[in-house]
Amino acid sequence: MHLSLLRSLARRASQRAPCHSARAAISTRAVASLGADEHPLADPRAALPAVSADPPRIRLHPPACSPPPHSPPLPALLSHSLTLRSLHLRAPLPPFAPFSVPLPPAPPLPAAPSRAFRTAAATACAHAVSAGGGGGLLALNALADRDGARRTGKRVGRGMGSGKGKTAGRGHKGQKARSGRNPKIGFEGGQTPLRIRLPKRGFHNPFSLTFQVVNVRDVVQKVEQGEIDASHVITMKTLKDAGLGGKAMRDGVKLLGRGAHHLSLPLHLEVSRASASVRRAVEAAGGKVTRVHYNALGLRALLKPQWFAKKGRLLPRPARPPPRILQLGLVDAVGTLPAPTHPVT
Repeated sequence: MHLSLLRSLARRASQRAPCHSARAAISTRAVASLGADEHPLADPRAALPAVSADPPRIRLHPPACSPPPHSPPLPALLSHSLTLRSLHLRAPLPPFAPFSVPLPPAPPLPAAPSRAFRTAAATACAHAVSAGGGGGLLALNALADRDGARRTGKRVGRGMGSGKGKTAGRGHKGQKARSGRNPKIGFEGGQTPLRIRLPKRGFHNPFSLTFQVVNVRDVVQKVEQGEIDASHVITMKTLKDAGLGGKAMRDGVKLLGRGAHHLSLPLHLEVSRASASVRRAVEAAGGKVTRVHYNALGLRALLKPQWFAKKGRLLPRPARPPPRILQLGLVDAVGTLPAPTHPVT
């Protein structure tokens, strides 16, 4: 009876050893009932299995609860595990270890292209391909800036974890901590600013006039090109329509005599100012230069008469020149509105 019990326990231990390293407890009476031929305690090493020098082969998935191919016999188990203080049968470890096994190294991931050399067109193509739109690789709905081209602003005052919470980088109190904190430009803390400490230089003349300069050779060139009709009076509106005098004609046109020695056409001109040399050259060629006076409103009516008609207003009456200008002899006549087309005889 004891022998059959020992054999059943040994069979269970050999079946459970590959899975859990089972222990089969044997009582002292059962061990004492064995014969000398069944449990050789004289030489325990003789019954142990031979251990090979090669390392055990590692298996990732061992069969569930299957006995090892070379399991030692029952007497060897008893002689190997019998101690003085405790009579317990300890099954040896299985020849394989179903524990953590180092996995083979994974292949390296392909390196992504550098963003520093990624153009906006490449980014747009990538977005278009990922979106899968029907507009092709380049579509208006797929255009985007490069990654990092537009940085989002830092949201300050939204908690200590952001690094810009509480005082939001402004410190404690003071003018620089308030809203609209920047002082005006030139403020120096209350002392007299530099722009006031420096002395004044020069003055502004409220009666100064700014004229657009036109040379007589440019007028002759426009006449030869057919843009100006020399049989009519050449007014400041005629010069402006021909592209002479610039866009901003503030106070009128001043005619200068560059190229006047080549003048051979009789020209009749009405300008605000004219040099003495150009007046002599034009009169020598059979023409005439008349210095006319227009105030700001009259000059606007001369250059843009359609503006008054569009607003439903009448053209203003010509303004008389100031007495000082008459005394200096700077004008010859009062400008007429609308602009004349034929020379006054």
